[in-house]
Amino acid sequence: MKKSIRHLPKHLQEQLAGIRDCILDLAKDDLAMIVLFGSYARGNWVDDRYTEGQITYRYQSDFDILLVVNERRMAQQRQASQLEAAIKRRLQRQALDTPATNFITHDIVDLNKRLTRGNYFFTDIKREGRILFDSGRYKLARRGKLEPVERQRNAQDEFDHWFKSAGGFFRDFKHAFQHRDYSVAAFHLHQAVERYYHAVLLTCTGYKTKSHDIEKLGRMAGNLDAALFQVFPRDTDFERKCFELLKSAYIDARYKRSFKIGKRELTYLGERVENLRTLVRKFCKKKIAEFGASTTAAQRKR
Repeated sequence: MKKSIRHLPKHLQEQLAGIRDCILDLAKDDLAMIVLFGSYARGNWVDDRYTEGQITYRYQSDFDILLVVNERRMAQQRQASQLEAAIKRRLQRQALDTPATNFITHDIVDLNKRLTRGNYFFTDIKREGRILFDSGRYKLARRGKLEPVERQRNAQDEFDHWFKSAGGFFRDFKHAFQHRDYSVAAFHLHQAVERYYHAVLLTCTGYKTKSHDIEKLGRMAGNLDAALFQVFPRDTDFERKCFELLKSAYIDARYKRSFKIGKRELTYLGERVENLRTLVRKFCKKKIAEFGASTTAAQRKR
């Protein structure tokens, strides 16, 4: 794994140093490593602006950071979520939250097991990642080898499952919408979005985060395909309102009588999810085809 981030512009190097220091200030004793991965580690991040009418849109890749903790308890969902939330609050106070930062947390034992098994999400991180902090107490396991044909088969299986599952919830959304059961429709639409993002993440990486936060999932998927950044624009009050309603529907639409969403908002969101569905299918089929090309190339070398 590389240790330098000098391939990045100076202002991004400085920002990452600030993020690293913030993390260490909050959790140094619990950390084995801090690793930058994804588009900024590879050097193919996106920072695009364009104007439609009088509105300027910006789509910017997020920082992806793996927190490797010493103990398994710190990687459990509740503890990991608390740590990540505390870091995010500190970053916001210190104005270090643009680009936004996505965290995933795993303990060193689990990470090394996944590396040994050839999990391609983590083997890619080991190959492409950049170490921002290393306690020096542990060594990463050697990367297990996953044959290209197996990676393609896994990607196809994941896409088939999650895309079909998302489609089922999208049909349920339409049914509830037609019957004016708008809260139920919102919940089903949230579940469709969550599963479309999982289709992207699992097809490309074989990794499924435990989060139900469609904002976080959307950022992670957008770092793999920049077109996905455009699915839910939040540049007008109406766009922001609609997305926040959809984001909160996972809990509020089921359990809060105060949750309200109307026909106009759901019509708009349904159209955006139709677009998401099209983009996900196109992108995932392209990735699976690329894995297939790798399989053919590997077979020719034998």
